[in-house]
Amino acid sequence: MSKSAVNLPLKGVRVLDVSQVMAGPFACMLLGDMGADVIKIEPPQGDQTRAAMGFKMRGPDSMGFLNMNRNKRSLSLDLKDERDREVFYRLVETADILVENYRPGVVQRLGIDYDTLKARNPRLVYASISGFGQSGPWSTRPGFDLMAQAMSGVMSVTGYPDSPPVKAGVPVADIGCAMFAVYAILSAYIGVKNGAEGQHIDAALFDAAMAFSIWDMSSYWGTGEAPGPVGTSNKMSAPYQAVKARDGYFVMGATNQKLWARLCGLIERPDLLEHADYATIADRLKNREALIDELEKELARRDSQEWVDLMLETGIPAGPILSYPEAFDSEHGQHRGMCMEIDHPIEGKVKNIGFPVKLSGTPQQVRRHPPLLGEHNQEIFAELGMEAHHE
Repeated sequence: MSKSAVNLPLKGVRVLDVSQVMAGPFACMLLGDMGADVIKIEPPQGDQTRAAMGFKMRGPDSMGFLNMNRNKRSLSLDLKDERDREVFYRLVETADILVENYRPGVVQRLGIDYDTLKARNPRLVYASISGFGQSGPWSTRPGFDLMAQAMSGVMSVTGYPDSPPVKAGVPVADIGCAMFAVYAILSAYIGVKNGAEGQHIDAALFDAAMAFSIWDMSSYWGTGEAPGPVGTSNKMSAPYQAVKARDGYFVMGATNQKLWARLCGLIERPDLLEHADYATIADRLKNREALIDELEKELARRDSQEWVDLMLETGIPAGPILSYPEAFDSEHGQHRGMCMEIDHPIEGKVKNIGFPVKLSGTPQQVRRHPPLLGEHNQEIFAELGMEAHHE
């Protein structure tokens, strides 16, 4: 499946992906999608995600692995083995970027820490991804998305008041950390291109999750009141949430006075526009529960899709609540290319999530299928002028 990366912006950039599971592999895949030569350094047993998810494909690799590791080559090395570590050091001398996600302290024991590798390649941009960072009282804790969501405050504002703890349905700490890491990696790489030395990037799931708290912490710092869960509603405006129609829920938002007036007209309730409890955004927020009760009395007259259509015609933001299959199968999801099929030597055609951003001049390409374990050992050894001593 290899295609030319001639038009891609990261052509010629070599990335060593010394990471497993999600945040690190996802970050490196984004770099690979932009044209980087990503070499996935795997232990002899492979990235543990290869065997994840609890259901079998044709081959040994999970669908999760196949969706986080396209545009990479796989080199299997035992970094505890002296000969394999020498191979790794040779690769480091050829690399621009390295991403690792061992628990803090492990890379020092393996002899692949930043200070050691910097001596071999001062231009190396070295990114460490961990649960809680490379320093601090929690740094040695095992860190996964669930723990980061819980300990960062994200879970404290997710769900409904008085409900049991609820995590965000998607791995916001993992994916958020991956994106912040890519932002830092490319910034540091641009610095190197401009004459600076490489540097060590410390990216933490905990920090990434906290960075999403802008609205909540702005509210806390402004009022002194700790934010809590508010379901689908919003702390800054009302009505702005899921509301119930005759056949079920949809989402809508009348977030300013003009939209509020349009909504009152659409549902034929001009009295709400004049009501003192709903006169301003602050009033509507204070009396949100009573307001939603009033709105849902009127919304019960029609089905959800009819209301969505009417609101959009009136200029009021609204939309249906779709399942993932519905979203991917929608006309818009298809138009945006959010599901694509790639060729795989064992699975045949395999679905992958599409590119999350679009570039007009250098659109991303799937140049390589998600690699089989150690698929490129001989190829990479040959590039280094070495003979493979194991397969």
